[in-house]
Amino acid sequence: MSRFTKSVAAGGACLLLLHGAAALSQTVVYATDGGKLLDAQKKTIISAAEDKAKVRITVEANADRYPVVKASVGMNNPQWDVVDIGAGYCLRGVDDGMWEKIDYSQIPNAKDVDARFNSPYFVGFYGYSTLIAYNNKKFPNGGPKSWADFWDVKKFPGKRALRNYARPTLEIALLADGVPSDKLYPLDVERAYKKLEEIKPNIAVWWTSGAQSHQLLLDGEVDMIALWDGRADAAKSDGADVSFSYDGGILENTCLAVLKGAKNRDNAMRAINALLDPKAQSELASIYKTGPLNSKLVNYMDPKRSAQLATSPDNIRKQTLLNTQWWSSAQGQAAEGRWLAFVQK
Repeated sequence: MSRFTKSVAAGGACLLLLHGAAALSQTVVYATDGGKLLDAQKKTIISAAEDKAKVRITVEANADRYPVVKASVGMNNPQWDVVDIGAGYCLRGVDDGMWEKIDYSQIPNAKDVDARFNSPYFVGFYGYSTLIAYNNKKFPNGGPKSWADFWDVKKFPGKRALRNYARPTLEIALLADGVPSDKLYPLDVERAYKKLEEIKPNIAVWWTSGAQSHQLLLDGEVDMIALWDGRADAAKSDGADVSFSYDGGILENTCLAVLKGAKNRDNAMRAINALLDPKAQSELASIYKTGPLNSKLVNYMDPKRSAQLATSPDNIRKQTLLNTQWWSSAQGQAAEGRWLAFVQK
């Protein structure tokens, strides 16, 4: 190869590298949960989204995202571009003026998400369940199978853990007290807090993050715990000797929203579309038990695995769907506002 040819080839290679760097020079800041779920997202939907959207996705893990959203948007300086957040906060954010309007022309994958999970201001992302997991060594003949069992400290003695959060702990308390799942809403808040007072002396840990709940199971620090299905499955995969099922679970979903005044609004819309890619979502659900909401993901999944997800038709029938409208209402916000005083007293 001549010196000239080498020079041209080297220059072309540099141009290609520069072009690639330029393609990813635009950044989207994405906030979501940490721990095993984030690890799984990075291996699947986040890396795939960077390729498809041609943007660099900077991830910030935060277990309590809405206060950050409200504070930073309130100061006209949104800390993130895209947030993955619970559906109740999606609705509250609409009322509080926290979100940009969704540009569906840039998010064609949203058409494959059930319209019930979408709005002009957010798009449904994935479904998950809060359920009971228990230590098989502590309960070799079978552990608690219902929330009433979870409250029965005589029949099922041992250390317990609940989430340090009103939602869906109030629903769990009412189900334990015998309220039928189809009669839960509007929640009887007084009755729920009264029922929680019963079990409070037996709660060894009030967990605050999914990563913590996973570790509690893995370390055997508690004998039974109410936690998310993905965290229970991850702990089991990591060697925890635990059992769990979707019977009596509380089904929720998250959404993807763009913060009002986001610095990278258009890139954020493209990133959301890429995060909703059905193949990437199927890869996420194959390694982490969550239920992405793009209906086309089943085209890429092992049917046995898709049947195990919280959002499979059989499992949905076993669960109670959390009423996000109620939680975003004035009554729901008031019920949530009582939580801190309950935990601290």
